[in-house]
Amino acid sequence: MTKIGHLVTKIFMDLVSEYQEKYKRDPKAFAKKLEERTTLFAVRIIKLSAKLPKTDEGKVIKNQLTKAGTSVGANYREANRARSRADFRNKIKICESESSETVYWLTIVKLMNWLTPQEIDEEYNEANEFLALFTKISQTTYENAKK
Repeated sequence: MTKIGHLVTKIFMDLVSEYQEKYKRDPKAFAKKLEERTTLFAVRIIKLSAKLPKTDEGKVIKNQLTKAGTSVGANYREANRARSRADFRNKIKICESESSETVYWLTIVKLMNWLTPQEIDEEYNEANEFLALFTKISQTTYENAKK
């Protein structure tokens, strides 16, 4: 990983730690807040996708981005209603994967210059935050399962 990659990872992990510390005493409030964030994120992704070009290529990216971006919140909602710890861990891993895929598709949109930075940066940053959060939740639940 490059120096910039390590720096970005550290910044996001610091953000995750700050977020977890804030909600450590009230995990239900954390879950509710994260559900709200992922739901609003899905709405913003749908609106952002509608701005993509109507070309064949634009339609493919629009479809992939919309699927991945809306799946984050849907799977997190399911994780919070999991029937077992294993089911919860599985759903969180899906959230992590979908967050990563969303970052990928947003990166493609950025590289294609289909939208301005002002139109995409908020969603791009939030998708990276979700990736960091779900990665940390996944790691923590895995470590707790080994105990």
